[in-house]
Order: sequence, then structure tokens, then C-alpha cells
Amino acid sequence: MTNYVLVNEDTKEFHLTNGKISYIFRVMEETNVLEQLYVGKAIRHRSSFAHLIEREVRPSNNLKVDNYTTSLEHIKQEMPAYGTTDFRYPAIELRYPDGDHISHFEYQAYSVVEGKKKIIGMPSTFATSNEATTLEIQLKDRYSDVILTLSYTVFHELSVITRHATLENQGTHSVRVERLMSLNIDFPTADYDFVHLHGAWAREAQVERKELITGVQNISSTRGASSHAHNPFFALAKKDATEHRGEVFGFSFVYSGNFLAQVEVDTYNVTRAMMGINPHQFEWKLDAGETFTTPEAVMVYSEKGLNGMSQIFHTLYREQLINPKWAKRERPILINNWEATYFDFDEAKILEIAGDAKSLGIDLFVLDDGWFGKRDDDSSSLGNWAVDKEKLPNGIVGLAQKIHAMDLKFGLWFEPEMVSVGTPIHDAHPEWVIGHPEKNISHGRNQYVLDFSRPEVVENIFDQMDAILSSNEIDYIKWDMNRYISEAYSQNLPAEKQREVMHRYILGVYALYEKILAKYPDLLIESCAGGGGRFDPGLLYYAPQTWTSDDTDAVERLKIQYGTSFIYPLSAIGSHVSEVPNHQVARTTSLKMRGDVAAFGTFGYELDSTKLNETDKKIIKAQIKQVKEWQQLIHQGTFYRLKSPFEENVTAWMVVSLDQTEALVGVYQVLAKPNPVYERIQLKGLKEDKLYRINEDEVLRYGDDLMQAGLILGENYIGRAHEYWSREMPGDYASRIYHLKEK
Repeated sequence: MTNYVLVNEDTKEFHLTNGKISYIFRVMEETNVLEQLYVGKAIRHRSSFAHLIEREVRPSNNLKVDNYTTSLEHIKQEMPAYGTTDFRYPAIELRYPDGDHISHFEYQAYSVVEGKKKIIGMPSTFATSNEATTLEIQLKDRYSDVILTLSYTVFHELSVITRHATLENQGTHSVRVERLMSLNIDFPTADYDFVHLHGAWAREAQVERKELITGVQNISSTRGASSHAHNPFFALAKKDATEHRGEVFGFSFVYSGNFLAQVEVDTYNVTRAMMGINPHQFEWKLDAGETFTTPEAVMVYSEKGLNGMSQIFHTLYREQLINPKWAKRERPILINNWEATYFDFDEAKILEIAGDAKSLGIDLFVLDDGWFGKRDDDSSSLGNWAVDKEKLPNGIVGLAQKIHAMDLKFGLWFEPEMVSVGTPIHDAHPEWVIGHPEKNISHGRNQYVLDFSRPEVVENIFDQMDAILSSNEIDYIKWDMNRYISEAYSQNLPAEKQREVMHRYILGVYALYEKILAKYPDLLIESCAGGGGRFDPGLLYYAPQTWTSDDTDAVERLKIQYGTSFIYPLSAIGSHVSEVPNHQVARTTSLKMRGDVAAFGTFGYELDSTKLNETDKKIIKAQIKQVKEWQQLIHQGTFYRLKSPFEENVTAWMVVSLDQTEALVGVYQVLAKPNPVYERIQLKGLKEDKLYRINEDEVLRYGDDLMQAGLILGENYIGRAHEYWSREMPGDYASRIYHLKEK
């Protein structure tokens, strides 16, 4: 037996631990249901955890006659089912041939796996035998031959437990899966706040923290994608927890479709947290001999507040989810032509921008929407991935070769999941559109959704993309998705399987990613969904960076990038410098501030560089040079949020190298104030006894000084008071970056 999964055979108790976290549950006597005993900071193992059992007689329904402590309504569980005296929402609900929903899953056996198995057909975290250990618990339904296997993986060096579930029908009759959560945990107290990220197009990842209520509160998506409205993440933070202190449990879902993240506080202050595929518009027909596996849910435990939770997520996703080819590889600094030209371009214009971009030090030119079919606006040509020879007479290959000749990499925009009316694929196969042919099918951005639940549709789009990619002249893809699914119906499925469409669709998306990357393993993909409409760990598995938002305004990006950092590493956060007045909010900010905000992400440009004056070009050259020097630090370092844009006029964050010898601090002021107060920002993560030089200043400061006294934003005018009134004031939308280097 490993030291990470400890089993008390006599008492049937299971303890997953790594010295940082403990997760303990047991098999109940008589009912054989899994009872949750403890989750949190690591505690020492014992031969029995019976002292953690709470069982009093309460008014309730009891499973056993004359046994008044067998009410599951009052027992914390691992995988609660409907029909077992528990009136809270279940984690699993099946419909049987008789039409009933009564289940009772009883413990059968366990096994321990060194490392972690891949979930076939879906993204998930990965780990070797040196990195993680997996406990598999097999349960059997008392009333059928349905087997439920719960998989728990504990990572050896991180306070992380991941979970997913697999159902296998070993019987002779079909059953219907109406609900199957990937994770359920019953906490013994309601002393938590509910933290989540909400938003909409162009204002994603807005942080909200609310007290738990007695009853149910949840976030979810019913849109066919994880959505702009809610990221598939939430946290339970102790009421006294802050950014850097206190206990926090974070939950994240490695899935890109409809999800449910729900918290239910019962009348005894027990908090039930669950995460999984949204049961709304979901059902799965599980025939004899078939299996169904849920996506993976991730739970993080932090005793160092919300920021500590984020750092664990960042490490996990950077090292155990993102493709190792890109996890630590330098990312190219790109320029995208979208805001520079929109649909109005030709080869000459593209080459002009690319040539100018090369002179600035940019690595990658990305050709956005409008290069295919007759795509002069957003009303046509999606699904017809043939080059528009009027715009590009030498085709994509010819253009790519010319751009490569400039010593630039070349990238291309696709929106593979969508189709426009009037295209060859739509005319030949109208049945390939999601929606009922005799009912209204709504459009979004003048486009319709291809039925990726059909393998032939995935194959057709792959063939079209492959015809473009096979030239080996394309280094990068921006994979976009600009509308949700509002009428889920597949003409390929029988009536009894229509509630499978949403899940089958996202499995088809994953299948296309798998096919593309299997043939083009060195291709860098940036996922996008009208910005952050599908910024989730599922797509991060395939695409190591995501376009965070279509809103590129530096002020709005402070909130968007701050919120996104709750879960995702900076190397995944697509961030660009764009034109002003900004195309989304019409705000004008300095080129410096735009660059200082975008630096804490993947970094790139979204503008027509040929229209810039020489002063701005000089600034951009300096920005690119600086970001290239800092990229390893930004993408691989430890990130700290210091001041929140949701609470203050000044936002601050920093990243510290893993060896703590170097750090980068970003400080941003939204609005200038008259006669301002003195401000200091206490830094984090430095070595207390080491001296740091700040921006090549002659004055050296110790780490403990910077973390306790803080970084001083004001200046000392002793002996030069006459200079104060003629100083250059920062004004609105100002920023400063401080570079710290150990002496």
C-alpha cells in the first residue's frame, strides 16, 4: 500500500493524504454507503477514525426498521443517490425500466493505481506514478447490475484531489442516467462564503463573494459551452479567509459544455458541494454492456487564502494539464490583424502589416476572420474553408511562405464548429445543423451550429482544415466559437437520445482537437469563444492559451485578468495591446498602460502597426524587448494578487521567480485624484534576508522590508521641493512596472 492512500481494512476507512491535505471517508455499517468523515489540512493517520462519526437520533425516515440512526438525510456522503431517505439533491439519479428512480449504491471493493489513468475521449489532468496515486472505489446498485466506480486521485506534491465517476451497465436492460455528478462533498459546517466568476461578453471573470444561504445556490451553463456567464469554478472560503490567509476549498471542472456547480446548505448547516454535467436537458441511455464516464472535477485546498488556492491551480494546470510541449516553452509574441482590418484586406495589406510587425520585433503574424469563401462580413462562408482568391490570389500557402520569408511565424483563424447558409456544406447537408427541421432555429452572429455529435461532421471539418494545414506552413491556429446552442436537436439521433446532444457535441469538439493535434503535434492553438465564452480547463488541455476577452481595453482588462487568475496561469491568459479609442468601450489609454496590463499574460498586439507614429513604434519595440526578457518569469513564476480592481482605484499584482531571485510588480491607477494620500503596497513571496534592486535603482531593499513596509508609490522631495509642481503627473489610466532583482 502506498503512503498516499491509507486503508483501514477492518473498519473500511480510506485516507488520501500527502502531508498537505487529508481526505477521509468510510463504508457505513448496514447500509454500505460511503460516508464522508473529513477533508482539509492533513491530519495524522489512525487505525480508526470512528471518533469523527456523528450520529444522533433525529426526526427522519430511516433505511432500517427499528434503527433510528440510518437516515441518510443526516449523514455526510461521497455519492448520494435518490431513493435512500436523503432529501437533499443527489449526485446520481437513474431511471429504471419500471420508470422509478430508486437506487442504492453499496460498497463492493477498492483498488489502488499508481499514477493516473487517462479518461478516454475527454481532457483530464495527467500524472505519472511519481506524481499521483489513484484510489478506485467500486459500488454496486442494490436493485440492478449497474456498477459505479469512483476515482480519486491525490497529487503527491499539491493539495489537490481530483474525482470522476464511471457507470457500467452489466445487466440486460437499459437504464437512463439523468444525473451523474463528478464530485460531491458534504462539509460539516456552513461557515463559508461562496466565491465565483460571473460575466457576459466583453466583461468576463467578474469576481463575486457572497455568504452561503440555507438552501440552494449554484452557477451553471445551459448554453452548450462553459459560457461567458459563469466560469466552471467556485470556491468555498472560510468567512475570515482573505487573499493570503485562511482556509479555502476551490473547485474547477475540466469540461467545456453545460455544467452545474451547486452548494446546498441543509437545516443542520451541513454544506453539500457538487460539480458535474448540468442535468438540465441531459440524459444518457445506458444500454446493456455500455459505460458512461463523467468529466473530471478538481478540488484544491489552501490554508493561504484565495491567492494560495490560485497558486495551486496554476501549478496543477501548468504542469499536469497543459500539453508538455507548451507548458514551459517560450510563446511567440503575435500581432493579429482583426482590429486593424476586420474583413477589409488583401494580400498586399496583410504583407504590409506583417513586414512592419517584423521590424518591431514581433514573432508571429495571425490572419483572422475573412480569408475564406466570400467572407466580406459575418453573414456568409463559415463551413467553406476554401481560400478567397480575390483577397489572397496566392492562397494561404503563398501568403504563409512570404510571411515565413520575413522570418515570421504564420497563424490562421478558424471557426470550425459553425456554418453559414449558402455554403456547399450547408446546401448539401442541411441536416448537419443543430436544430429541429420543422421548428425555428435561431441564429447568432448570422451563423448556425454544426452537429458535432455526428462523427461524419467532425470528419468533414477535419478534412477541410487538414487541406489547409497540410502545407506545413501554419504554426498557430486561433480556434473561435461565436454562438451558443439554443435549440439542441440532432437529426441523427432517435427521440429517446435527444437529451444526449449537448454532451455528444462537446465530445465531438474534443475529437476534432484530438485529430488535429495527432497529425500536427507542434501546432500552437489558442482557443476562443467570442473571447472568454469557453475559457475552461477542458480546452486548456488542447490549447495552452485562451483569448481571455474580446474586450481589450486596459482598464476593463484589469478586472478580467484579475478574475481569470483565480484559476488559470498567466501563460494561458491571452492578452493583447489594441488600438485607441478602444473598439469595445471607446476609452483612450496610454500605450504604456496597455502594454503593462497585457504583459501579465501571453502578450501580443491587435492593431495596424503601419498607422503608428515613430514614437509609438519606439515604445512598442521597447515593450517587446522587455516582455521577451521577462516571459519566463511571468509564465513560470508564482503569481500574487496584491490590490483588487473590484475594491480599489489602484490595482496591483506581482509574479516571483521560483527561486525568489527576481520579481515583477504591476501597479495600475484608474483615475487620478487631487492631493493624493501616500500609498504603499506590501509585496509577497520574496526572500526576507535578501537584498533586491528595484528598476536599477541605487537603493537596495531587503525582502522583509518590501513585504512589511511595502513598495512606496510616492517620492521623496527633500531638498528639491521646487521640482514638485513641475513634475510629470501620471493622470488617469497610469501604470508602472517594477522589476526586482536580487543583488
